[in-house]
Amino acid sequence: MAQRPDQGAPDTKMDAAALYREDIVTDRKVGTIRRMTPLKSDGSDDAARPTLYVGEAQIMTNAGPLPINFEIEAKNLAEAVEKFGDAAKEAVERTVRELQELRRQQASSIVVPGMGNPGGKIQIP
Repeated sequence: MAQRPDQGAPDTKMDAAALYREDIVTDRKVGTIRRMTPLKSDGSDDAARPTLYVGEAQIMTNAGPLPINFEIEAKNLAEAVEKFGDAAKEAVERTVRELQELRRQQASSIVVPGMGNPGGKIQIP
């Protein structure tokens, strides 16, 4: 990750207290669940932290498929599988609302003369 000296270097150090192992589970039809198992820095499981479940699905848009990621509140994989559908539906609805809001903002943006003109001065022919 090269960066110019005047911009400062990005922090590329991994946090040894926040390590996870990812296991990917899919039914090859609806979506994917990533089971995020917390690890200690020596690679052993960290039972002091909860296992996280992240769902992944796609919606089709005019621009092609849009990936959707969402957390699933679950205690184990079976519960995550059971809750996948409702969590995915909620995430898709939230994403659609966000897309509609972005479209609304874009449609209502004000066009100011000179916006594309460097310096922002109005030119008279």
